[in-house]
Order: sequence, then C-alpha cells, then structure tokens
Amino acid sequence: MKKNRKEYRNHPTETRVQNHRYKKRHIWAWVTGTVALVAVVATAAYFASVYFKAKNAVDKTYDPHTAVKTTGEFNGKKRFAVLLMGTDTGALNRTEKRGRTDTMILAVVNHYTLFSIPRDTMAQMVGSEETFRTEKINAAYEIGGARMAMDSVSELINVPIKYYAVVNMGGIMKMIRYVGGINIRPTLSFEYGGYVFEKGKLTHMGGAGALAYSRMRYDDPKGDYGRQERQRQVIVTLIKKAVSISSLANLDSILTSVSSNVRTNLPFSALQQIAMNYRNCANSSSSDYLHGYNAEIKDAAYQIQPTSELQRISDLVRSELGLEKEVVQNNETFQNEQNEANGFSFKSGKTQHYHIYDYTGEGDN
Repeated sequence: MKKNRKEYRNHPTETRVQNHRYKKRHIWAWVTGTVALVAVVATAAYFASVYFKAKNAVDKTYDPHTAVKTTGEFNGKKRFAVLLMGTDTGALNRTEKRGRTDTMILAVVNHYTLFSIPRDTMAQMVGSEETFRTEKINAAYEIGGARMAMDSVSELINVPIKYYAVVNMGGIMKMIRYVGGINIRPTLSFEYGGYVFEKGKLTHMGGAGALAYSRMRYDDPKGDYGRQERQRQVIVTLIKKAVSISSLANLDSILTSVSSNVRTNLPFSALQQIAMNYRNCANSSSSDYLHGYNAEIKDAAYQIQPTSELQRISDLVRSELGLEKEVVQNNETFQNEQNEANGFSFKSGKTQHYHIYDYTGEGDN
C-alpha cells in the first residue's frame, strides 16, 4: 500500500513536469512560428518593394507618344522587332538635346538576331516636312524623335518596326559605378582616352574606362562596326551585373539611372512578359549588318547601301519575322538607279561623289 501511495504521490509531480515541458515546447513553437511568419512577411515586403521600385523606374522610361497595343504579342511564340538606339547626349528627359543615335541595331526576338545599321547610312527622313529629305540615318532621332527613326529604318529595308528602346550611352556609364564596375575581355588591343586595353585579357572597367572602351572608332579595323560590337558587349555585361544579388545594395541608384537614361514604348507589363517568355532566346543568337560603300554627298562622308544589300538584309529580317519577302522599292533604290545611270559604280574602290536626285531626274548639285 505504501508503494502505491508513493506512486500516487509522485504522479502529480510528473504531470507538472510534463506540463511544464509541454508549455515550453508550445511557447518555443509559437515563437519559432512567429519569427518564421515575420521573416516571410519581411521577405515578401522586400520583394514587393523591389517590384514597385522597378515598376516605378521603368514607368518613367515609357514613351506614351509612340505607344502601340501589345495584347498577347509577347507569348514566347510570336516574333517581333525592336529598334535599339544609343545616343551620347545628356539625360533623355531633356528632349531639346536628343542628339544623334550613333548606334542603331534592329533586334529580332525569338531567335535572337541583331542587325546593325551604320550611323552614316544615307536614308530618307520619313515624316519630314521636306519631301524626300535625305540625311545620315543617325540624324532621324535628332530630327523627329523615335517615330522618325523607326519609320526611316522601316522604309529603308522594308520591314515593320513598332517598338524601340534608346539608351544614353554617356549617362548609362554611371550605372557601372553603381554596380561596382564590370569585367570585360577586349575584342582588340588599343589605347584611348588614357586607358590601355589588351585583347582577350579580362579587364575590370569603371564607368570612365568602359566609356572609353565603347567610344573608340577610328583605330578599329572594323570602324563603326567594331565600335557597335564593343558597345553591345558593355551593355550586355552591365545588364548581367545590374540584376545580380551583389548589386541590390545600390538598387535605388541603379533604377534612378535607368529611369533617366532609357526611353522605350514598351510598357512594364510587356517587358515582364518578354523577360519571362523569351529569356532563353539569347542562347541562340546571330548578327549581321548593312555593308555600305563610302561616298560623298555635298562634301560630307556617307555610307551608300547598294540595292542588292538593302534587298539582302530585308529578306533576312522578313524571314526572321516570318514574313514573305518583298522587293525593296524606296528613295534609296531610286537614288542608286539614277546614280548608276550617271556613272556611279559600286564596284569602284574609290570614294565617289553621289548625287541626290528628285523625281524629275535632276541632281541637287
């Protein structure tokens, strides 16, 4: 009986210990759950903050004056073209200083193909008040903004262009400082602006160094084509670094730079869809460019595109876009016909004088 009473006396004590342990486990589980919930909420709030900061910055880059409908267009299956332009003026919200676009690249997205258009290419300024006004293609943005640039390139090679993005090459270099610089293997060895670049050697570049690397033109055997290649290299490397985890600490500065130095008629929703549905297209890419001939128009140096070259690029771009080929017939093909009839030869290795004719067949000089 005593043993039983002892057991009976010990039972309440064991129950209190068990209850105490249970309460401790319960409190610990509650604390852990609360901390986990706070962590989840904080993480969600952080990414929501990043999302809205990004949306706010991208919304500032949006150009409503050239807006077009984009419903269902970026589903990962349809192909589309974007005219990429690089200018080297002040911030792009200063429209009175748009500047010329020294880099013009038509990007066809699905299979990722880049078609470079030389800055000195002779082209009609489509939309100008002067009938058949002819200038260098890089003047279109300065004269009539993004609309004239898109329309002039579209008319030049007979392809539809609805979308564009323009980047201020000078201002965008500020972003390189915000991301801590970029690492690039130069495509050739040269010295420019006090900086020395060695071909193939991995080089860390700050903003000024990257700007010097992307600006040099005359010492490049490829001329403007080589400069465009280096500019694409800088931009692609910068984008990869800007979206990396290491750059999140400077997110505000990066987004501020984007909003000040980029303009596009692609809204934030469209850019989201493109990023989601076409992110793998860069794994299979190619490039080409218009091969022109040096000539002089009123003592100014131009690149004249032969009709055969305009047709070649038109066929390639239309094929990439899934469109049927069409014969290119425009102001440039007319000028070529008139000039060849009057002795101009695209087979000559000399720099020749090129006339601009009106439809009466009379030259301008």
